[in-house]
Parts: sequence; C-alpha cells; structure tokens
Amino acid sequence: MKNGCLVISMVMLFISCKNEVNRVSENVLKKGIWKAELTVQDNKLLPFNFKLNEDESITIFNAEEKIIVNEVEIIGDSIIIQMPVYEGVLKGKIVSNEIIRGEFVKPSLQRTVPFILKHGDFQRFEVINESNADVEGSWEMVFSAHSKKDRYIAKGIFQQVAGKVIGTIRTTTGDYRYLEGVMDGKTMKLSTFDGAHAFLFEAEVRDNIMYGFFYSGNHWKEPFSAVKNENYELPSEESLTYLKEGYDKIEFSFPDTNGKMVSLNDERFENKVVVVQIMGTWCPNCLDETKYYTQFYNENKDKNIEFVSLAFEYAPTIEKANLAIKRLVDKVKVPYPVLLAQYGTSDKKKANEKLPMLNHVLSYPTSIFIDKKGKVRKIHTGFNGPATGEKYKEFQEEFKPFINQLLEE
Repeated sequence: MKNGCLVISMVMLFISCKNEVNRVSENVLKKGIWKAELTVQDNKLLPFNFKLNEDESITIFNAEEKIIVNEVEIIGDSIIIQMPVYEGVLKGKIVSNEIIRGEFVKPSLQRTVPFILKHGDFQRFEVINESNADVEGSWEMVFSAHSKKDRYIAKGIFQQVAGKVIGTIRTTTGDYRYLEGVMDGKTMKLSTFDGAHAFLFEAEVRDNIMYGFFYSGNHWKEPFSAVKNENYELPSEESLTYLKEGYDKIEFSFPDTNGKMVSLNDERFENKVVVVQIMGTWCPNCLDETKYYTQFYNENKDKNIEFVSLAFEYAPTIEKANLAIKRLVDKVKVPYPVLLAQYGTSDKKKANEKLPMLNHVLSYPTSIFIDKKGKVRKIHTGFNGPATGEKYKEFQEEFKPFINQLLEE
C-alpha cells in the first residue's frame, strides 16, 4: 500500500502517515467516484458526490468546494468517516465493495440521518426533464413567510449553464455555502453537505418567481418563495448588532481550554486593536471566518493587533465542548485564544446573557472591532464566505483598510 503503511499477516492494518486512515478489514472498497444520498423529510433524497482516493482519504465535492476527509476507519464490515473539524460522522455497514448503508450522526444534538453510498460516476441529481427555466442572477427570497417567529429574508445568487446550477443563498447572518444542482424541467434542485450541515433546496420556477422548500437534515423543513431582482440587497451587516445606549465597551471573562480565565483587561490586549469573534465550532460560516482571521493574524502578528474567539457550544458537557475547541484549533492551526463562553446550548438568547451590553446576539459569527483605547468601533453581523464570490472579496477589501486605520490611530 502507499504512504508507508504496514501489512501485518492476513489482517491488514493501515495507519496512513498522512491521512489517519485505519483499516482492520478484508473489505476493499472500490476507488473513484461515489454518490451519497441522505433521506430527509418527505422521503426526499439529498445527494452529494465524493471520491474515494487511492490512499483511502475522501474528497467531497460541492460546486467549487473540495473537502478533504482523512479520518476514515474500516473494521470488518463497518466504516466510520469522521468529518474534519465538526463532530458530524458518517457511520455505515459495507454491504459490498460498491454499496455502504448507514447514518449521518451529530452526537451532541442526537440527530441521525439515514444514507446510502453507491460507487459509480453518478450525477448529483437525476434529471428526468430538459431544463425549462432560467435561474441565473439574483433573487429576493423570504423563508417561513407565514411565521413571525421563523420568518427571515435572504438573497439567492445563482449561475446556470444549460441544466447545471451552482450558487449560494445569503441571509442577514451568513450564507448557505456552496450549493450545487440542476434544473429538472421547471424544478430547481440544489444541495450541499459539509459535515456540519446537510441542505436540500427544491423549488418550482415560473415567470421569474419560485416557490419551494428548504430541508436541513431530516429535522427541519420550511417553505420559501423568491422573485428575480437584480437590484436586491440585504440590510447592511453593520447595522444589525450594536451596543446598548450607555455602553461604548464590552467586557467578558471566559476560560480557555486549560481553565485559565481570559478577559480584555489582560496585558495581551492592552493598547492593541482587538477583534472579538462570537462563534461556535459547529458553525460552517464561523469556520470560514476563522480560516480568514487565522491567515490575517499570521500575516500581521508583528503589528499591534489581537484576535480572540468566544465559543458558544451545544456540546452537552464542558469536557466535550473543550474537545471541540481543541479540534478546531488543531485542524485550522488557530494562533489566538478560543475561549469557552457557553456549553450545553447555542441558544442566542442565552448567549446574549453573557454579553448583555449588546442589543442581541443575532448571528454566529459576529465580529466586534475594538480600538487601542478599548472602544467598540464596529460590529459586523454574520460572514459572507468564499461561496459568495464578490461579497467575500468585498469583505476583505473593507476589512484590511479598516484594521489599518485603527492601527494608525
């Protein structure tokens, strides 16, 4: 085998030097392209494609995104595929070298979604009818329009070539990352799977109007509608979260994974520009933002700037929450403190109790920009990640000059 693996007698034990792939099995799965189908509500199938590589790592494809999964364990007829960073895991039984059945599991939330994995160069979605509608462009969207509690607005940004569709959906709190799918007649079908979220969107499109449903795993379903509107924009990300009247600073004191309390009064943050990130290790938008902040910090750590993340974790115990933080720090190589602000729930109302100077915690992530005197200068709600294209570039073009402005003051 490749990667310097050892073969021990009749039982093969594979420990990949690069990919942490463990095998104690005589089952040899076929390499190449596979198709996964998760069964969500209404017996809808949520598909995605992946490749089983020669070194037995896995590459998951969502439009332009490629997710490398290198924690794979095969024992007998069982396979465990641990997704990177997140706790989500695919647990299955090998039916043959071309078929695996099992469940996508999120242990802390006690959620499971059944799946089947099939070897072969299958298309992501089966197409029955020739494309008969055009979704290219920007769409003004409303989700759960009839519910005051759940209603929210969004912007769909789609690209279509013949019957193939890719894009994303932006909300006031972030984006639904890389979506990929098709037009099947007048039906748009889009999906994504990243180990944290399994999303499926289906909608009928007629005369620049669409109506459909959004499925998240098999625990959530909601309706949405949209009209094509090339001029539509969401509210400014800097207008949604703000300090309550009478405040110009924030204060907190939370432990790191070693139990050491950290606050903005620590010497580390004195006379420095500080970016405070409200986040969770379970949150894909937070991961996108953390990767960007990590890169920026590494390129500018010689300047008077610091980052600190406040993690709001739904893991049920402090031990599991700290393990989730350590996993994120290890996988992304986060060079700044990630503190445990809350565990047992990611409820935003509970999060607001920890930061009562804010009008609300509306989104994970949220970034608070603090100048050298400790004054809050800006609060940015949500994060437009790489899937949003121009919006992601716009964020970077605004972020760097603003930080430089604070550094020069």
